[in-house]
Amino acid sequence: MITDKKKREYYQALLAKKTEYEGLFFVGVKTTGVFCRPTCPARKPKFENCEFFENAQQALLASYRPCKRCQPLSHPNQVSKLIQKLVKAVEEDPERRWKDQDFEELAVDASTARRQFKKRFGMTFVAYARARRMGLAMKQIRGGDAVIEAQLSTGYESSSGFRDAFARIMGASPSKLDESRILRAAWLDTPLGPMIAIADEEALYLLEFVDRRGLEREIERLRKKCKSAIIPGNTKAISSIEKELELYFKGELKEFKTSLLFLGSPFQKHVWTELLKIPPGETRSYAELAKAMGKPTAYRAVAQANGANQLAIIIPCHRVINTNGELGGYGGGITRKNWLINHERKMR
Repeated sequence: MITDKKKREYYQALLAKKTEYEGLFFVGVKTTGVFCRPTCPARKPKFENCEFFENAQQALLASYRPCKRCQPLSHPNQVSKLIQKLVKAVEEDPERRWKDQDFEELAVDASTARRQFKKRFGMTFVAYARARRMGLAMKQIRGGDAVIEAQLSTGYESSSGFRDAFARIMGASPSKLDESRILRAAWLDTPLGPMIAIADEEALYLLEFVDRRGLEREIERLRKKCKSAIIPGNTKAISSIEKELELYFKGELKEFKTSLLFLGSPFQKHVWTELLKIPPGETRSYAELAKAMGKPTAYRAVAQANGANQLAIIIPCHRVINTNGELGGYGGGITRKNWLINHERKMR
Protein backbone atom coordinates (compact mmCIF):
# COMPACT_ATOMS: atom_id res chain seq x y z
CA MET A 1 0.00 0.00 0.00
CA ILE A 2 1.32 3.42 -0.98
CA THR A 3 1.12 5.84 1.95
CA ASP A 4 0.07 9.49 1.63
CA LYS A 5 3.65 10.53 2.37
CA LYS A 6 4.93 8.30 -0.41
CA LYS A 7 2.31 9.67 -2.81
CA ARG A 8 3.62 13.20 -2.15
CA GLU A 9 7.16 12.01 -2.75
CA TYR A 10 6.17 10.34 -6.02
CA TYR A 11 4.32 13.46 -7.15
CA GLN A 12 7.41 15.59 -6.65
CA ALA A 13 9.42 13.02 -8.58
CA LEU A 14 6.83 13.21 -11.36
CA LEU A 15 7.06 17.01 -11.52
CA ALA A 16 10.86 16.85 -11.65
CA LYS A 17 10.90 13.87 -14.06
CA LYS A 18 13.42 12.09 -11.83
CA THR A 19 14.86 9.13 -13.70
CA GLU A 20 15.86 7.33 -10.49
CA TYR A 21 12.16 6.67 -9.83
CA GLU A 22 11.71 4.72 -13.06
CA GLY A 23 10.33 1.30 -12.21
CA LEU A 24 9.29 2.30 -8.69
CA PHE A 25 5.84 3.56 -9.58
CA PHE A 26 3.35 4.39 -12.31
CA VAL A 27 0.93 7.28 -12.16
CA GLY A 28 -2.67 7.12 -13.37
CA VAL A 29 -4.17 10.42 -14.54
CA LYS A 30 -7.88 10.55 -13.74
CA THR A 31 -8.66 13.29 -16.28
CA THR A 32 -7.22 11.39 -19.25
CA GLY A 33 -7.58 7.75 -18.23
CA VAL A 34 -3.93 6.93 -18.99
CA PHE A 35 -1.05 5.80 -16.82
CA CYS A 36 2.50 7.04 -17.23
CA ARG A 37 6.12 6.58 -16.24
CA PRO A 38 7.65 9.07 -13.75
CA THR A 39 9.52 10.80 -16.60
CA CYS A 40 6.57 11.27 -18.96
CA PRO A 41 7.04 14.48 -21.03
CA ALA A 42 3.31 15.27 -21.04
CA ARG A 43 1.88 18.21 -19.12
CA LYS A 44 1.77 17.36 -15.42
CA PRO A 45 -1.62 16.79 -13.79
CA LYS A 46 -2.71 18.25 -10.48
CA PHE A 47 -1.99 16.10 -7.45
CA GLU A 48 -5.68 15.41 -6.82
CA ASN A 49 -5.97 13.98 -10.33
CA CYS A 50 -3.16 11.47 -9.77
CA GLU A 51 -3.34 7.89 -8.61
CA PHE A 52 -0.12 6.03 -7.89
CA PHE A 53 0.55 2.33 -8.48
CA GLU A 54 3.41 0.03 -7.57
CA ASN A 55 3.12 -1.95 -10.79
CA ALA A 56 1.51 -1.89 -14.21
CA GLN A 57 -1.04 -4.58 -13.39
CA GLN A 58 -2.59 -2.43 -10.67
CA ALA A 59 -2.89 0.49 -13.09
CA LEU A 60 -4.48 -1.65 -15.80
CA LEU A 61 -7.03 -3.19 -13.43
CA ALA A 62 -7.88 0.29 -12.16
CA SER A 63 -9.03 1.03 -15.75
CA TYR A 64 -6.04 3.05 -16.97
CA ARG A 65 -4.52 2.43 -20.40
CA PRO A 66 -0.85 2.96 -21.34
CA CYS A 67 0.13 6.52 -22.25
CA LYS A 68 1.03 6.87 -25.93
CA ARG A 69 3.70 9.50 -25.22
CA CYS A 70 5.85 7.83 -22.57
CA GLN A 71 4.84 4.26 -23.49
CA PRO A 72 5.17 2.82 -19.96
CA LEU A 73 5.03 -0.76 -21.20
CA SER A 74 6.62 -0.56 -24.62
CA HIS A 75 9.23 2.19 -24.73
CA PRO A 76 11.81 1.26 -27.44
CA ASN A 77 14.75 2.04 -25.18
CA GLN A 78 13.50 -0.16 -22.34
CA VAL A 79 11.85 -3.29 -23.75
CA SER A 80 12.38 -5.78 -26.55
CA LYS A 81 10.71 -5.62 -29.95
CA LEU A 82 8.65 -8.65 -28.98
CA ILE A 83 7.13 -6.80 -26.00
CA GLN A 84 6.51 -3.75 -28.17
CA LYS A 85 4.71 -5.90 -30.73
CA LEU A 86 2.50 -7.60 -28.15
CA VAL A 87 1.58 -4.41 -26.30
CA LYS A 88 0.58 -2.87 -29.64
CA ALA A 89 -1.52 -5.93 -30.46
CA VAL A 90 -3.35 -5.70 -27.13
CA GLU A 91 -4.10 -2.01 -27.64
CA GLU A 92 -5.53 -2.74 -31.08
CA ASP A 93 -7.92 -5.31 -29.61
CA PRO A 94 -8.08 -4.95 -25.80
CA GLU A 95 -10.94 -7.40 -25.24
CA ARG A 96 -9.24 -10.33 -26.97
CA ARG A 97 -8.72 -13.52 -24.99
CA TRP A 98 -5.39 -14.76 -26.22
CA LYS A 99 -5.04 -18.32 -27.56
CA ASP A 100 -2.15 -20.23 -29.13
CA GLN A 101 -3.42 -19.30 -32.59
CA ASP A 102 -3.10 -15.58 -31.79
CA PHE A 103 0.60 -15.99 -30.99
CA GLU A 104 1.13 -18.02 -34.15
CA GLU A 105 -0.41 -15.31 -36.30
CA LEU A 106 2.10 -12.82 -34.87
CA ALA A 107 4.96 -15.29 -35.27
CA VAL A 108 5.57 -15.09 -31.52
CA ASP A 109 6.49 -17.97 -29.22
CA ALA A 110 4.03 -17.98 -26.31
CA SER A 111 6.59 -19.25 -23.78
CA THR A 112 9.06 -16.52 -24.80
CA ALA A 113 6.34 -13.88 -24.39
CA ARG A 114 5.51 -15.23 -20.95
CA ARG A 115 9.15 -15.21 -19.87
CA GLN A 116 9.96 -11.71 -21.15
CA PHE A 117 6.84 -10.11 -19.64
CA LYS A 118 7.42 -11.87 -16.32
CA LYS A 119 11.01 -10.65 -16.17
CA ARG A 120 10.20 -7.07 -17.21
CA PHE A 121 6.85 -6.43 -15.47
CA GLY A 122 6.49 -9.16 -12.85
CA MET A 123 3.48 -10.64 -14.65
CA THR A 124 3.01 -12.91 -17.63
CA PHE A 125 1.75 -11.62 -20.97
CA VAL A 126 -1.57 -13.40 -20.48
CA ALA A 127 -1.93 -11.69 -17.09
CA TYR A 128 -1.18 -8.36 -18.75
CA ALA A 129 -3.78 -8.93 -21.48
CA ARG A 130 -6.32 -10.03 -18.89
CA ALA A 131 -5.70 -6.96 -16.73
CA ARG A 132 -6.19 -4.70 -19.76
CA ARG A 133 -9.41 -6.52 -20.64
CA MET A 134 -10.76 -6.44 -17.10
CA GLY A 135 -9.91 -2.77 -16.87
CA LEU A 136 -12.51 -2.04 -19.53
CA ALA A 137 -15.26 -3.38 -17.30
CA MET A 138 -13.76 -1.97 -14.12
CA LYS A 139 -13.79 1.53 -15.63
CA GLN A 140 -17.57 1.72 -15.34
CA ILE A 141 -17.85 -0.32 -12.15
CA ARG A 142 -15.31 1.92 -10.49
CA GLY A 143 -17.19 5.05 -11.46
CA GLY A 144 -20.42 3.66 -10.08
CA ASP A 145 -22.27 4.76 -13.19
CA ALA A 146 -24.57 2.89 -15.49
CA VAL A 147 -22.88 1.60 -18.63
CA ILE A 148 -22.76 4.68 -20.79
CA GLU A 149 -21.77 5.61 -24.31
CA ALA A 150 -18.00 5.22 -24.37
CA GLN A 151 -15.91 7.89 -25.99
CA LEU A 152 -12.36 7.70 -27.32
CA SER A 153 -11.04 7.61 -23.75
CA THR A 154 -12.01 3.94 -23.54
CA GLY A 155 -9.64 3.12 -26.37
CA TYR A 156 -12.43 2.39 -28.86
CA GLU A 157 -13.55 4.33 -31.89
CA SER A 158 -17.18 3.50 -31.16
CA SER A 159 -19.36 3.00 -28.12
CA SER A 160 -20.61 -0.33 -29.46
CA GLY A 161 -17.06 -1.67 -29.23
CA PHE A 162 -16.93 -0.87 -25.54
CA ARG A 163 -20.35 -2.40 -24.89
CA ASP A 164 -19.25 -5.59 -26.60
CA ALA A 165 -16.12 -5.80 -24.46
CA PHE A 166 -18.08 -5.14 -21.28
CA ALA A 167 -20.67 -7.75 -22.23
CA ARG A 168 -18.04 -10.43 -22.75
CA ILE A 169 -17.02 -10.11 -19.12
CA MET A 170 -20.23 -9.11 -17.38
CA GLY A 171 -22.87 -10.95 -19.40
CA ALA A 172 -24.84 -8.74 -21.76
CA SER A 173 -25.63 -5.19 -22.70
CA PRO A 174 -27.93 -3.76 -19.97
CA SER A 175 -30.26 -2.43 -22.65
CA LYS A 176 -31.14 -6.04 -23.53
CA LEU A 177 -31.83 -7.24 -20.01
CA ASP A 178 -34.90 -7.91 -17.96
CA GLU A 179 -34.47 -5.83 -14.78
CA SER A 180 -35.28 -8.86 -12.65
CA ARG A 181 -32.16 -10.65 -13.94
CA ILE A 182 -29.54 -8.04 -13.08
CA LEU A 183 -26.88 -8.04 -10.37
CA ARG A 184 -25.01 -4.87 -9.41
CA ALA A 185 -21.27 -4.44 -9.06
CA ALA A 186 -19.33 -1.79 -7.16
CA TRP A 187 -15.68 -0.86 -6.67
CA LEU A 188 -14.66 -0.66 -2.99
CA ASP A 189 -11.39 0.95 -1.92
CA THR A 190 -9.74 -0.72 1.08
CA PRO A 191 -6.36 -0.36 2.84
CA LEU A 192 -5.28 -3.64 1.19
CA GLY A 193 -6.26 -2.55 -2.29
CA PRO A 194 -9.48 -2.26 -4.30
CA MET A 195 -12.17 -4.92 -4.15
CA ILE A 196 -15.21 -5.65 -6.28
CA ALA A 197 -18.56 -6.40 -4.65
CA ILE A 198 -21.44 -8.02 -6.56
CA ALA A 199 -24.91 -8.26 -5.03
CA ASP A 200 -28.63 -7.89 -5.44
CA GLU A 201 -30.75 -5.91 -3.01
CA GLU A 202 -30.97 -8.79 -0.54
CA ALA A 203 -27.54 -10.41 -0.39
CA LEU A 204 -23.87 -10.24 -1.31
CA TYR A 205 -22.78 -12.77 -3.94
CA LEU A 206 -19.10 -11.95 -4.41
CA LEU A 207 -16.40 -9.90 -2.72
CA GLU A 208 -12.90 -10.20 -4.17
CA PHE A 209 -9.71 -8.23 -4.56
CA VAL A 210 -9.66 -6.75 -8.05
CA ASP A 211 -6.24 -8.21 -8.79
CA ARG A 212 -7.14 -11.75 -7.73
CA ARG A 213 -6.01 -14.30 -10.26
CA GLY A 214 -9.00 -15.94 -11.94
CA LEU A 215 -11.45 -13.18 -11.04
CA GLU A 216 -12.80 -13.01 -14.59
CA ARG A 217 -13.66 -16.73 -14.49
CA GLU A 218 -15.27 -16.27 -11.08
CA ILE A 219 -17.53 -13.56 -12.47
CA GLU A 220 -18.43 -15.72 -15.45
CA ARG A 221 -19.37 -18.67 -13.22
CA LEU A 222 -21.41 -16.38 -11.00
CA ARG A 223 -23.49 -14.86 -13.77
CA LYS A 224 -24.07 -18.26 -15.41
CA LYS A 225 -25.25 -19.84 -12.15
CA CYS A 226 -27.55 -16.91 -11.50
CA LYS A 227 -28.54 -16.56 -15.17
CA SER A 228 -27.98 -12.84 -14.77
CA ALA A 229 -25.83 -10.08 -16.15
CA ILE A 230 -23.86 -7.69 -14.00
CA ILE A 231 -23.91 -3.93 -14.33
CA PRO A 232 -22.41 -1.10 -12.28
CA GLY A 233 -24.49 0.13 -9.40
CA ASN A 234 -25.25 -0.06 -5.70
CA THR A 235 -27.62 -2.07 -3.52
CA LYS A 236 -28.45 -2.31 0.16
CA ALA A 237 -26.13 -5.28 0.49
CA ILE A 238 -23.23 -3.43 -1.14
CA SER A 239 -23.76 -0.36 1.03
CA SER A 240 -23.85 -2.62 4.08
CA ILE A 241 -20.59 -4.44 3.33
CA GLU A 242 -18.85 -1.19 2.43
CA LYS A 243 -19.65 0.24 5.87
CA GLU A 244 -18.70 -2.99 7.63
CA LEU A 245 -15.37 -3.25 5.80
CA GLU A 246 -14.52 0.28 6.87
CA LEU A 247 -15.15 -0.64 10.52
CA TYR A 248 -13.28 -3.93 10.13
CA PHE A 249 -10.13 -2.27 8.82
CA LYS A 250 -10.32 0.26 11.66
CA GLY A 251 -10.32 -2.66 14.10
CA GLU A 252 -13.84 -1.88 15.29
CA LEU A 253 -15.73 -4.85 13.83
CA LYS A 254 -15.11 -8.59 14.21
CA GLU A 255 -18.29 -10.15 12.84
CA PHE A 256 -19.97 -9.22 9.55
CA LYS A 257 -23.77 -8.97 9.48
CA THR A 258 -24.35 -8.35 5.75
CA SER A 259 -26.60 -11.02 4.24
CA LEU A 260 -24.69 -13.51 2.10
CA LEU A 261 -25.64 -15.89 -0.69
CA PHE A 262 -23.50 -19.04 -0.98
CA LEU A 263 -23.21 -20.33 -4.53
CA GLY A 264 -21.59 -23.74 -4.25
CA SER A 265 -22.07 -27.44 -3.70
CA PRO A 266 -23.40 -28.75 -0.37
CA PHE A 267 -19.84 -29.74 0.59
CA GLN A 268 -18.46 -26.29 -0.26
CA LYS A 269 -21.21 -24.62 1.73
CA HIS A 270 -20.38 -26.89 4.68
CA VAL A 271 -16.73 -25.82 4.51
CA TRP A 272 -17.62 -22.14 4.31
CA THR A 273 -19.95 -22.48 7.29
CA GLU A 274 -17.11 -24.05 9.30
CA LEU A 275 -14.80 -21.20 8.29
CA LEU A 276 -17.23 -18.75 9.87
CA LYS A 277 -16.80 -20.59 13.18
CA ILE A 278 -13.06 -19.80 13.39
CA PRO A 279 -12.74 -16.85 15.81
CA PRO A 280 -10.91 -13.73 14.58
CA GLY A 281 -7.25 -13.86 15.53
CA GLU A 282 -7.14 -17.67 15.44
CA THR A 283 -6.11 -20.07 12.67
CA ARG A 284 -6.85 -23.67 11.76
CA SER A 285 -5.12 -26.16 9.47
CA TYR A 286 -6.94 -27.84 6.59
CA ALA A 287 -6.73 -31.10 8.54
CA GLU A 288 -8.28 -29.52 11.64
CA LEU A 289 -11.06 -28.04 9.52
CA ALA A 290 -11.77 -31.42 7.93
CA LYS A 291 -11.86 -33.08 11.36
CA ALA A 292 -14.29 -30.44 12.67
CA MET A 293 -16.58 -31.29 9.77
CA GLY A 294 -16.48 -34.98 10.66
CA LYS A 295 -14.49 -35.79 7.51
CA PRO A 296 -10.89 -36.15 8.74
CA THR A 297 -9.59 -37.67 5.48
CA ALA A 298 -11.11 -34.97 3.26
CA TYR A 299 -8.52 -32.27 3.93
CA ARG A 300 -7.61 -31.96 0.23
CA ALA A 301 -11.26 -31.44 -0.70
CA VAL A 302 -11.51 -28.94 2.15
CA ALA A 303 -8.54 -27.04 0.71
CA GLN A 304 -10.21 -26.93 -2.72
CA ALA A 305 -13.47 -25.66 -1.25
CA ASN A 306 -11.51 -23.09 0.73
CA GLY A 307 -9.99 -21.80 -2.51
CA ALA A 308 -13.42 -21.63 -4.16
CA ASN A 309 -14.67 -19.11 -1.61
CA GLN A 310 -15.99 -16.00 -3.41
CA LEU A 311 -16.47 -13.83 -0.34
CA ALA A 312 -12.98 -12.75 0.67
CA ILE A 313 -12.43 -11.58 4.28
CA ILE A 314 -16.10 -12.20 5.20
CA ILE A 315 -15.79 -15.97 4.80
CA PRO A 316 -12.37 -16.08 6.49
CA CYS A 317 -10.42 -18.52 4.32
CA HIS A 318 -7.35 -16.47 5.29
CA ARG A 319 -7.56 -18.08 8.74
CA VAL A 320 -6.65 -21.50 7.33
CA ILE A 321 -2.94 -22.36 7.26
CA ASN A 322 -0.79 -25.42 6.61
CA THR A 323 -0.31 -28.08 9.27
CA ASN A 324 3.38 -27.10 9.64
CA GLY A 325 2.39 -23.54 10.54
CA GLU A 326 3.23 -21.98 7.18
CA LEU A 327 0.65 -19.61 5.73
CA GLY A 328 -0.07 -21.65 2.60
CA GLY A 329 -1.93 -20.15 -0.35
CA TYR A 330 -4.45 -17.33 -0.57
CA GLY A 331 -6.30 -15.93 -3.58
CA GLY A 332 -5.56 -12.37 -2.54
CA GLY A 333 -1.85 -13.07 -2.05
CA ILE A 334 0.26 -14.18 0.91
CA THR A 335 1.11 -10.61 1.92
CA ARG A 336 -2.57 -9.81 2.38
CA LYS A 337 -3.18 -13.09 4.22
CA ASN A 338 -0.42 -12.33 6.69
CA TRP A 339 -1.73 -8.78 7.19
CA LEU A 340 -5.29 -9.98 7.84
CA ILE A 341 -4.20 -12.59 10.39
CA ASN A 342 -2.05 -10.07 12.28
CA HIS A 343 -4.78 -7.42 12.09
CA GLU A 344 -7.33 -9.78 13.65
CA ARG A 345 -4.92 -10.86 16.38
CA LYS A 346 -4.67 -7.22 17.44
CA MET A 347 -8.47 -7.07 17.76
CA ARG A 348 -8.70 -9.99 20.23
